Amino acid sequence: MDPPDRILRVDLSARRIDSDPVPEGWLERYVGGKGLGARYLYAAGSGIDPESPANPLALMTGPLTGYTPGEQRYAAITKSPLTGAFLDSYGGGTFPGRLAVSLGPHLGVLVTGTADEPVVLSLSGGEATIEPAGDLWGLDTASTDDRFPDAAIACIGPAGENAVRYATIASDGGDHHAGRGGAGAVMGSKRLKAVVARDPPPEPSGRLAALRERDGAAFADSDAGRWLAASDTLETVDFANEAGVLPTRGWQERRFEGADAIGIERARERATGREREDDSVPGGFRIPADTEHAGETDARTDDGDSRTDDGDARTDDGEDVAAPADSVPRGATPIVLGAGLGIDDFDAVAALGGVCDRLGMDVISAGNAVAWAVRAGEEGLIDREVAFGDEAAARSLIEEIARREGRLGDALADGVTAAATGLGGDDLIPTVKGMELSSYDPRGATSMALAYATSDRGACHRRARPVEVDAMAPRTRDPGDVVAAVTAEQDRRAGLWCLVADDFLEDVFDPAVVAEWLAARGYDHDPADLATLGERVWTLTRLYNVREGFDRDDDALPTAIAGANPSDDDGSGSADPIDPDVFEALLDEYYAVREWDETGRPTDDLLDRLDLRELAEEDVYSGEPDEH
Repeated sequence: MDPPDRILRVDLSARRIDSDPVPEGWLERYVGGKGLGARYLYAAGSGIDPESPANPLALMTGPLTGYTPGEQRYAAITKSPLTGAFLDSYGGGTFPGRLAVSLGPHLGVLVTGTADEPVVLSLSGGEATIEPAGDLWGLDTASTDDRFPDAAIACIGPAGENAVRYATIASDGGDHHAGRGGAGAVMGSKRLKAVVARDPPPEPSGRLAALRERDGAAFADSDAGRWLAASDTLETVDFANEAGVLPTRGWQERRFEGADAIGIERARERATGREREDDSVPGGFRIPADTEHAGETDARTDDGDSRTDDGDARTDDGEDVAAPADSVPRGATPIVLGAGLGIDDFDAVAALGGVCDRLGMDVISAGNAVAWAVRAGEEGLIDREVAFGDEAAARSLIEEIARREGRLGDALADGVTAAATGLGGDDLIPTVKGMELSSYDPRGATSMALAYATSDRGACHRRARPVEVDAMAPRTRDPGDVVAAVTAEQDRRAGLWCLVADDFLEDVFDPAVVAEWLAARGYDHDPADLATLGERVWTLTRLYNVREGFDRDDDALPTAIAGANPSDDDGSGSADPIDPDVFEALLDEYYAVREWDETGRPTDDLLDRLDLRELAEEDVYSGEPDEH
């Protein structure tokens, strides 16, 4: 079979579908996934409203999707309605492999326009059809998935339909989500309820099967593989609490006294198995239903019926949202909905995650929105009774956000930054580029503040996690070592997401190994060029953000965590702020290593070295930057 080398274009306004070859040179420079999707997004032009018909939504596979060890992923790439910046968001489960086969000779589908009525995009054998969504519009994510028993789908729930700016794209009944940044809102603005992949996943054979066996064993024996097999990402709760980087009660503390009740040992007690028992590295923990907390959500259908809260969700970061029935909980859920909201009941946290799942809403942004409401109420900025530790009140507010119900629900549907702009309280919950911080509090490891600030899509802990070293290291760690660690992680993961491969494979998939895999798929890539792939793509997304008006001010330390460096001598985990001078020195060093100028623009020499000159010549340095 010839390797995919085309892109499927779907214009929902014109109801037109085209199959185009990937432009010459793009496959060599960007490979697929994140890189290729970013190049198409850049080509769409500047200043586009994220919710307008002109904003492309690319669902991208990579040349290795469905074949590699680890979690299979696809990339949702668009301009984020939450941040106005570049967005790549990843979903796992059964959809990616089936999408790759259903796309045939195409590496992705690029959706533009807006349908005049809710529709479904059906894919099979490399062809697409646009079909009426009918009564699917209004259904939650699990109920929508139930309508396609013989296919895999990526769909939105009520949050996406109502353009909540951190709405997700869900698969497997809500087990997996492309979560952060609001790709689901873009999908909803296009009146696209679901993308349906009808063909079965690929079956590796020959050289691909041999590589999967070899590197699957290497992955299982790696540090990441052994950690995932033992504890999956749920162990991050215990690690973060021990290290003093667990964001607690709306970022006011860095340790949670109830961490043991929502961490890995509690999950093992409750678990009935693992998500992928037959894989070399098992998936998340399956948790049985809990009748006490498995209540009804208000994710209403068009007929006003509510759907039971019995799903779970995985974010694009590999962090699964726990839910009360046969759920697959991972680290983000107990961190953000547990410690972050002061809830120390594992099943209550799982049930709350299930609400986000069924509504199709990013658990990290939703949890931070509730935490902001609690703190804003305590400060007298809003008149709302929500308290830390109150799971029922949190659930009610999340449901209001998904429906954009009331002034508070509507304000928080646009994100914490937008709500604080209108209501006050911009120093309560930290954000970067309008995206809420996630799993680790950088006041316990200043290097993590740098990783958040320089992330291309806003505050994201999966672009780089220096906290895993620095939280246990002396605070005198050399700034050059910190910056080198952050840039290296960002580049490695950007390269892996071009494949699209699980970023936990980074210790196994070096450029030489990747070149072997690509050769087995029929591509010819030089390992030396693959070594610079991640840097090229990271620079490409920076060029996109610069063109959209982002600069050094947007790489700033969030107000909520700025100030003197913490000592934490008494081990209390108090939320002492970071020294801005220390942070600015790290940012200066980062820009120098990246070969960006003092404002954060990539230099001409860098663009020449990475063969990106054509982008700068288009328009990145011309005219005034757009507002964001």
